[in-house]
Amino acid sequence: MEADEEVAAEPEPGPRRRRRRTAVLIGAAAVLGLVAGGCAGYLVQVHRAPTKLPSLSQPALAQARGEGPEPLSAARDRRVKTDGDLRKLLLEKPRGARDAAYLMGEDGWLDLADYAEFHDKPGEMFGEIVGDEFRRAAATGWLVGRTYEVEIRLVQFRQEETLAAAENVDNTQYWVGDAEGTDSWAIPGTGNGRVYVHTRPDTKPGYVPLYTAEAHAWRGDIAVEMWITDTKPIPKAKIMDLAERQMERL
Repeated sequence: MEADEEVAAEPEPGPRRRRRRTAVLIGAAAVLGLVAGGCAGYLVQVHRAPTKLPSLSQPALAQARGEGPEPLSAARDRRVKTDGDLRKLLLEKPRGARDAAYLMGEDGWLDLADYAEFHDKPGEMFGEIVGDEFRRAAATGWLVGRTYEVEIRLVQFRQEETLAAAENVDNTQYWVGDAEGTDSWAIPGTGNGRVYVHTRPDTKPGYVPLYTAEAHAWRGDIAVEMWITDTKPIPKAKIMDLAERQMERL
């Protein structure tokens, strides 16, 4: 009796085989459908006329007619001014002033060796100036009374590799501004140009004390270097006035 019940409980194998066979047939039909669809699409595309590609050439543009803008005058074209006689950009000597007692160079020009001589270590500075693409320098100076003296230099660089004029001014300002007893102010309209007034005089045995004020700025490829010396303190207004008027000429 128990054996008969066990035999009756076993599932019949027939339906399982039918379900498995049905799944295989559906999968095969799907694959055949994909293949047939791909082939049909390929055949349709082959029989279509090729699509014409857009032209690579651009239509001719109409040129503007009429006269072009007039070239800048020499007074407005800064390049014309700075490529000309650099000495003409220096401030003129005031009426009644005399030539400075000691001014290096010849006929207002400073060559590379002359310019290097102004520094503490001329030999080392010579090599640095060559690397900075030094082009030329012009200088002027005057003496008012017996002790008030002014010196101005314009140093021009080629600037084919670096902005040497700006770097030259930045390096000088770093050392000048770090000196004790020094006050400084920005020169209006010059970016980082500044004037410096040294409130402590330079004293040497056998010489009267000398007070100094200076200005350092740049515009384009030209660095401006300016000094005032006197036996009495130099007011800010004097060095600022000279610096502003010199920068206006550039």
